[in-house]
This record gives sequence, C-alpha cells and structure tokens, in this order.
Amino acid sequence: MSRQLNERQQQMLQWVGRGCPDGVWEGTGHKLSCQALHSRGLVKVFKRQGQWSVALTKAGEEYLDHGSHPPEQPRSKETTPAPQAGIQSPDVAKNEKPGVKAAVPVPVQRTSSLPRTKARTVTEQLLEELVDAGGRIVKREASGRETEKWPIRVAAARRSGKIPATKELHADWCHDGYEIRLVDTPAWRLAVLPPVPVPARLTATQKLGYASAFGTAESAPAPHRRRSGPPHFTITAQGQRCDFLILQEQDRTEHIPTKKEIADAEKNPWVRIPRYDTSPAERLRICVSGGLRHRTGEWADTTSRPLEDQLAEIVQEVGLRGEAAERKRLADLEAAREKRLKWEAAMQRAKIEFAEAARVQHLEAQERAWRRAAGLAEYVDALRLHAQALATGPERDGAEAWIARAADHVERLNPLNGTLRLPDIPEPRASDLQPFLHGWNPYGPGY
Repeated sequence: MSRQLNERQQQMLQWVGRGCPDGVWEGTGHKLSCQALHSRGLVKVFKRQGQWSVALTKAGEEYLDHGSHPPEQPRSKETTPAPQAGIQSPDVAKNEKPGVKAAVPVPVQRTSSLPRTKARTVTEQLLEELVDAGGRIVKREASGRETEKWPIRVAAARRSGKIPATKELHADWCHDGYEIRLVDTPAWRLAVLPPVPVPARLTATQKLGYASAFGTAESAPAPHRRRSGPPHFTITAQGQRCDFLILQEQDRTEHIPTKKEIADAEKNPWVRIPRYDTSPAERLRICVSGGLRHRTGEWADTTSRPLEDQLAEIVQEVGLRGEAAERKRLADLEAAREKRLKWEAAMQRAKIEFAEAARVQHLEAQERAWRRAAGLAEYVDALRLHAQALATGPERDGAEAWIARAADHVERLNPLNGTLRLPDIPEPRASDLQPFLHGWNPYGPGY
C-alpha cells in the first residue's frame, strides 16, 4: 500500500488537477514534486523538445476524489483446470449423447495483474525530501557507517541527470552531521558564452578592460614542480591579478626494463625500476591561480573538447574573479567604515564615562576632606579648652599661636568653606580612556 502524500505533494496534485495555472510556483522545485507523483502513478510527466508538461492519471483523479490511493484490483480467480486431452470430466461424460462429439474445453486465460509502480531511486527520494524540507536537510544518523554513505549518494545524484539545470546540489560536513542543500544555479553558470576566436585570444581580455603582462618564467620547471613555477603571463581584472601557466601534457606508457636496469636492481636492493615512461604530448593545459575560483583552476585539451573551445570559459573565469575581488574590496571598505564608526562612538562614550568618573572622584575627595576637617575642628576645640587652663605667660602664648594656625588650616581644609561648583574635567590621555573602552584600543580601530 502506498503511503499518504504530504501537504506539499497534495497541493501539487491539486494544482495539476486545476490545469497547472501560472503564477503559483516559483523556480523549478515543483517539477521535482511532480516527478515524485509521477513515480507513484498519480501524474504523467512529459518532456518533449525541451518542453515540460504534466497531466493527471486515472489514479490521480481517484486520489483527488477520495483523498487516498485507489484500492488495488484483485486478481481474477482461475477457473477449474481443463481436463487433459483424452480425459473427459464426469459431467461431460454424463451428458454426452451417443453419436455427438464432446466439445473440447478451452482453457481459461489468466488475467494479467496491474502494472506495478516503479520503485523510487535513492536520488529521487533525496530530491523529494529536499523539496519538502525547503532545500536543506541535515543527516544525523546514529550509526557512523550510515552517515558515511551520504557523500556517495550525493555524488550519484549529481551524475544521475535528474537535478534540474537551474539547481545545484551542495553537501558538506557540519557540526550537526552531513548537510545537503539544493540551491539555485548561479546566473554565470547558465550564461551562454560567445566563442573566443583563437587569433583574438590575446586581445579578448583587453577589450573587456583587463590589463595583461608577461610573466617572469625563463625556463620550464621540473615536472614535479611545474604547477608552482613562475607565471608565463598575468591578467588583472578589477585589481585582481590572475597568473597563467601554459603546460604541455605528458603521455605515459609502460616502462620496459633494460638489461642494465634489471642487473642493477638485482645487485642493489635500493634501486627502483620506473613503472612508466613519459613523453611530451600535443596537448596543452592552462592553469590559472589567484583570486576566488569559480568554475575551476585548470583547462586541458580533451578528445571531445579542445582547449580552443574553452577559451570563453577562461575569459569568464578571469572576469568572475575580478568581480569577486571588487566585491570583497568594497565589503572590506564598508566593514572598515563601520568599524571606525563604532570606534568613534566607543571613544565618545569613554570620554563621557571618564568625565563622570572624575566628578565622582572629586566628590569623594571632598567628602574625605570634610570628615577630616570635622575631626580636626573637634581637636582644635579641645586645644582651646586646654589652653584656657594654662597660666598666663610664654607657655599659654605659644599654645594660642598654635591653636590659631591649626584653626586656619581646618578652615581651608573644609570644602564647605569654599565655593561649591562643578569641577573642571582635564583633557583625558589615551591611558585614561582605556578602562572605559571595553576592549577597543584608544589609538585607533585598526590596533
């Protein structure tokens, strides 16, 4: 028995039943859901000369009418087996009249069973699950072996040809498991690239405003280091420099050991006879480095596609890397501008907090001075009482002189005897603002 349709599949089936009106679905995700309905026998998908269409089947009409899959048709019962030739059934023999030849019974044909719905492949199940989940799923299998199968399944789905041309399947490991995403294909992949004539291959980028220059390569590097050698020429697009290497491909053939090599290997166990011989081929390979890679970093001659037919892609790749570099440059400028604005705001807040802290410190200093003055004033009063008990003479005169000086000091020490006003805030130094910047550097946003 087929399982029930989910909500999106039911909406898709109703949409097909209404004649597929326009403006309901965006993109091509609905085609994947229709493909899932097609595999269940509810709709029929047609693809002719690049045109896509879909129509309800009898089973789909019954599902819309009853809300479930149509019941399976029972197999027709077999009739009683026909007697073998030369043997009559009892009834026939009983009713047979003399002189009348008995009719030979015709064997009853079995009615063919209903055609079974083709089982959905793993790729179809994966695409349907992605569409139902909005384009992103994360596989979190309890078994590690089960999770490890998904990269293989994703690779098979990419080779299957069932992914729409306007969609791409991306997958990678993440913190929660294996993430699989069905995303829109970038517009640059769908662009129709005009061919670049071979005689104009050196000027095609110049017409686009790119700068080109010869590289510093003087001789061919060793074969095992040929990709890391200096560039043969460079092309700069929107500030992004791309280095080009033109490499000659190598043909590899099985090495036939010589008698000397065999003898040397028998004498010295550390001698290794090479397995293959290499020779220069009449094919070239172009390697591009520098910037953010989009299509690929290498293009090579193949039997089905010579390097001349791939020049348009190389020119597009240079432009894409230049555009990415320009976007990054503008993003970096915007990020630096926002960072400076945040730093300036942090500095302004730090100056305000510094001023407030200076006022609090001044207030606390006044409070301490007031308490100290109050204590000293009490002590001066005690001195006066003590001086009154002294006899008139030099000793009393000295005590009264000291009491006068002490009273004058207490009066100056008491802040209540002065003018009460806001204190003057000094200009803060960088080190004064550091405690109030909360991680920012007082010397600038770039420190």
